Order: sequence, then structure tokens, then C-alpha cells
Amino acid sequence: MKYGRVIFEGQTLKVTEAADGTVQLPDGRTVAETDVQWLTPMEFGTIFALGLNYADHAKEIAFNKAPEEPLVFLKGPNALNAHRSYTRRPSDVTYMHFECELGVVIGKTCRNVAKEDAYSVVSGYVTANDYAIRDYLENFYRPNLRVKNRDGATPVGPWFVDAADIADPMNLRLRSWVNGELKQDGNTGDMVHSIPSLIAHLSSFMTLNPGDLILTGTPDGVADSKVGDEIVTEIEGVGRLVNFMGGDELLAQAQ
Repeated sequence: MKYGRVIFEGQTLKVTEAADGTVQLPDGRTVAETDVQWLTPMEFGTIFALGLNYADHAKEIAFNKAPEEPLVFLKGPNALNAHRSYTRRPSDVTYMHFECELGVVIGKTCRNVAKEDAYSVVSGYVTANDYAIRDYLENFYRPNLRVKNRDGATPVGPWFVDAADIADPMNLRLRSWVNGELKQDGNTGDMVHSIPSLIAHLSSFMTLNPGDLILTGTPDGVADSKVGDEIVTEIEGVGRLVNFMGGDELLAQAQ
């Protein structure tokens, strides 16, 4: 089942995806996805993000190899945004790129989870687009706050998908389009550190809690995003996330 949250007719509602792809309201009515204001599909806890977790992406950004140990950093809740939202491109940047990422949502309080048990603590999955502003990157091993914690620079959604509905999360196609042109086309099977490995690693030194979100990295194909662009990131079986790149003028018009 796919679950989401929207604002419709002044109310915040929990919704599901209908069989025809439309949005099913709690009262049984269905509406188009453009008829609602989307929120993130749930409230998340700690947000973990992976850098350089696809070898081809590491090479793409001139890094010779992916790190032997997962390169993990944290994101604040201010960074999250929703489906069909606008993300601001600061006027002073020269390169700001999208990143299609599979988000793994933890469903149980857990510590010291073995790899073979990792999927038992996963409640589901989301599609994410974790924008990066390359101008501000000081060091690949120290992704600083200005690169990855910009307000609204990590759209997530539109759906949260039950873990039981994804037969093999390590074999999902990820794609991104800019204004209808395909830019990214990868597979979660190309992760350097798998989902079970990441859960085992994180839980080895800290407690994971329900609602914690792990953004698992992006494949190659990232490209600069300009003001006015429509960016679509899609993960097989999980969802198609639409986002728009805005400057200050466009954002003022959207509000």
C-alpha cells in the first residue's frame, strides 16, 4: 500500500494511492494529484544521508573510488520538502544538481542489528531528491551544512510504500528527468554499501528509532538544475516525485 499526506479543502488528510493512480481521500473520493497540496508522506525522525554510495557517481564527481566505510552525514528537518514543491536555487551558485535516492524508513527501535536481520526493522520506502550545491562543498568527506541542509532542498514523496510491497529493494530502477529529458538511469543494486550493511553499521553505534530515514545515495547522471526546471525523480515501485527549481521571484509567485 502507498500512503501519503495532503492538504485538501483546508484539512490535513492521510491518503492512499487509488488503483488508477489518483489520490484516494479518507471518505473514498478520488482526486487528481494536482488537486491537493502535498506534504511529506510522514513525519521523520533522524535523517541520515549517504555520500558517494554509488561507485559510478563517485567517479563522475572526480573521486577515484567510493569510501570503504559508509560516508554518512545528518540532515535537519528544515531540509525536507514535498511532492510538487519548489526548491530555491540561490542566485550566487553556479552548479546545483538533483540526486534521485531511495529512502529507507526504520520501523522499530533497534540497536546492533545484524545484516541478516536488517529488513525486519524496515517499515517502508520513499523516493527522495537530495539536491546538492557543489559550489559550497569544502571536502567530500566533510559535506558541510550549506551543501546539504538548505531549507526545502530535499523533496520526499509523494508516497510511503510498505516494505512488504517491495520484493527486492536492492534491485530497483532509479531515474531522473529534467524538463522531460532523461538524465539518470541506475539501479539500487549498484550501491557500494547495501541497505542491510547501512542498517548494521548505523545501529552498531547508535539506536535507530521508528521514523528515522536513511537516504542511500545516488547513481551517476547528475546535472545542473536551472531556475524554472521541472525535476522528476522516480524509483520503481516506490513513486514518482516532481519538484520545481525556483529563484526568489518564482518562489514568491508560488506562495
